[in-house]
Order: sequence, then C-alpha cells, then structure tokens
Amino acid sequence: MKKILIANRGEIAIRVMRTAKKMGIKTVAVYSTADRHAPHVKYADEAVLIGEAPSSQSYLLGDKIIEVAKELNVDAIHPGYGFLSENAHFAELCEKNNITFIGPKSKAIKIMGSKLAAKEAVKTYNIPMVPGTDEAITDIPEAKKIAKDIGFPILIKASAGGGGKGMRVVEKEADFVSQMERAISEAVNAFGDGSVFIEKYVTSPRHIEIQVMADNHGNIIHLFERECSIQRRHQKVVEEAPSSVLSIELRKKMGEAAVKVAKSCEYLGAGTVEFLLDENYNFYFLEMNTRLQVEHPVTELITGTDLVELQIRVARGEVLPFKQEDLKIKGHALELRVYAEDPLNDFLPSVGNLEVYKLPIGENIRVDNGFEEGMDIPIYYDPMLSKLITYGETRDEAIQLMIKAIENYQIKGIQTTLPFGTFVCEHEAFKSGNFDTHFVKKYYAPEILKAKHENEAKIAAYLAVKQYLEDQKLLRLPN
Repeated sequence: MKKILIANRGEIAIRVMRTAKKMGIKTVAVYSTADRHAPHVKYADEAVLIGEAPSSQSYLLGDKIIEVAKELNVDAIHPGYGFLSENAHFAELCEKNNITFIGPKSKAIKIMGSKLAAKEAVKTYNIPMVPGTDEAITDIPEAKKIAKDIGFPILIKASAGGGGKGMRVVEKEADFVSQMERAISEAVNAFGDGSVFIEKYVTSPRHIEIQVMADNHGNIIHLFERECSIQRRHQKVVEEAPSSVLSIELRKKMGEAAVKVAKSCEYLGAGTVEFLLDENYNFYFLEMNTRLQVEHPVTELITGTDLVELQIRVARGEVLPFKQEDLKIKGHALELRVYAEDPLNDFLPSVGNLEVYKLPIGENIRVDNGFEEGMDIPIYYDPMLSKLITYGETRDEAIQLMIKAIENYQIKGIQTTLPFGTFVCEHEAFKSGNFDTHFVKKYYAPEILKAKHENEAKIAAYLAVKQYLEDQKLLRLPN
C-alpha cells in the first residue's frame, strides 16, 4: 500500500494523513470549492478538486472519488467518518475497482446499517437487547398496539437513521399518534425511508460504547469502553475513557458481547458497538457503527495504540499485532468536541470568520484540528472545528487539565462549545461520575453560562480598574 486517498475533510482527513505519512504512505486529499484553502488540502502529498461546496456535489460523489483514485494510482481509500464511511455501495465500488476500502466489507456495513437487520444478526449470540419490535413498521394503529404492550415510556426510532433524526420519546399513550407521524416524516426527509421501530425507553441510561478491531485471520479484540453520555440533541459532545462506573467484571462482559456482535457480521477493521446501560447496570445492545468514531483518540491514549495504523494494517491483510490479554487500561482520557455552535442559543450553528484561532499546547494535551486562523466556517458541513483531548494518570487529573486547556484555547469571531466544556468539567454531577444521557436536560441552562460570563467580565473590569489606580499612584510618586 503506497498511496491512500482520504475521502473526507477537516480534522479527520489530517488525522488519517498523519498516520499514513508516519507509515511512509503517500496521501491524496479531495476537496470542494469551499475547502480550497483548508489545511487538509495543504497537508496532503496531492490534492484534487472534486466539486462544489454542498457535500452532495463533492464529498458524497462516490463515482467521482473512485475516478480520481484510479487516475492517481491510489491503492486504498480511507473514508474517515460521516460522508461515505458507512455507505455499502461505495465500499462495493472500491472492491469492484480493486481499490482497498479501509473499513469493513460491504456486507457488514449493510447488516449493521439497518438497526433491525443488526438486531436479527446478533440474536443468535444471546446479546441483551431492549424490548421492542423485531421488524420495521409504518402502520400507526398497529404500532400503537405494540407500544401499549411494551408499556410507556417508549422510543420511536428510524430504522435507517442515526444522529437523533427520526427519533421520538413518547411518555404517554395520548401523544403516541402525533409523535409517530413526526418520526415517520423526519425519517422520510432524512433517509428516504419512513420505516421505524419501537422499543422500551430506558429512563436513566448511560451511553457506553466498546471499540473493536478485527483482522482477516479470525482475530477480534476489544479496546475497552468509552463513556459518551454527555450529549445534546442525541449527539455526543464530551467523551471519556474508561467509564467511571464499569466494574472489571462488567467491562469484561460488555467487551465479550461487543466481540460477538463483530463476529455476527464477519467484521473487518475498526468498529464500535454501542450499548445502553441502565441504572441497575444492565446493558443492552443499541447499534454498531461500522467505521472509526469521532471519539477514537481517548481509546488511543488509554491503550497506547494508533487505531488508524491498525485499520491500515488489517486492510493490508496483516494479523493484529497483539492479543486481548496484552491490552491494559492506563490512565484516563477526556475529549471535548469543539463545535462552531452557540451554547447560549440552543447549540445552533455559529457561522463566521476565525479572527483569532490559537490552540492550547502542553504535555498530555492533544488537539485534532481541521482549521486555522483567518478561515471562514463553511455552512455546508458538520460544524466541528476540532477535538480537544486531555490525558491524566487519574480522571480528576484529566478533568483539571481539560479546564486549563479550554482556558488556553483562543477563538474570536464565532461562538463555540468551549464554555459548555468548562461547565461540564466543573459540574458536581460530572466530577462525581453520577450522570446519564439527560445531563444537559437536567443541569444545563444558557442562563448559567451567561451569569458566569457576566461575573467574569465584572471581575476583569474590577482588576483592570485596580491596576490602573495602582499605576496612577506610581506615576504620582516623587522622584
């Protein structure tokens, strides 16, 4: 494998290129007109313009990307995450054109891409699942009957979905029909498929995921868990590894279950098996993400591995370089997704120019970044600028370092999730480890951040006046 095309943009494109360069592999970037001056374009050995700014006219053009790969004699394509990373048709296109897809085979993507097919696949392995429907449904009266049998509260989820789209929590029977109609409509708009399934709603869940890695020689290992319960709009904002609530026994059980899920679809490469953990520490299979996750750096830091390097190695047909018993958890890692969003305005995207953009540096601080000072934030893509990751010997150490790193992260021109990161790290529920996926709903309000900002501004003004008066005194002193 001498040359890899990265079918993505921003921080993940640079992240993959960094490992490829370390391995002596040439890299090709693809970019849209909006990303002409983006750092990932400059960082690659070669770069090709593939279309206009909207992703449907650039980063989602699988045929065009294959064409570029063939023209430049590319051996493999790394899809990153998002865009084409979980597109079975694109994986098949790579296979047909003798280009290695750095990810699972298209069959595994298809199975795990449908939540219902995934449930069917893992059934034979006796993996615990939340009670719910075994097949997709669009018939509202029939769905209502099933919901009553399961018992409220229930969760309606789009079969083809992800990222919280087509998802509705229904607390009581009276709300069922209207919420079902909204979920179907959302699913049709987002995925072109209105089928949904219904399951029991776990009221105080934690979102725990297990990183797996599989080679072509029958070896599957897990690299422990990540805690991903701090979310807004069903999307993660703060992640950590390991979780503060898993016992050694529970970690082992969940790890073994994740390996079985990977076996159920003949998995290859890096994948993540997601579970819900209820207040009684019962875990339930949720879904499998057939790609590298945004939050993979926290796993790398606590295991001392490079997951992108492992992806490339197994894609080349190599045997995994270690066995399950060789892996140990060392220390604690925390990640904050730095989104161009306004936490004071319901986390809505914040568009503008990065007038000031300076990253924190220091021991045990890592920033996976895709932007630089002076750039505009494009409106066409996910609003994530970077990922801020800290590592410590203990969880407390990683949290304190995160607070310090956020302070040293300088951004002007747009709003970001940095102040929200500080709010989380300083909150007693998070520090104690006693939280669930409802953290934002339970504890966060924009007013709290506003009050904190105003207080900090008052203190800064007071200190400035005090310093000014002291300077004046010194000036007036006789020689």
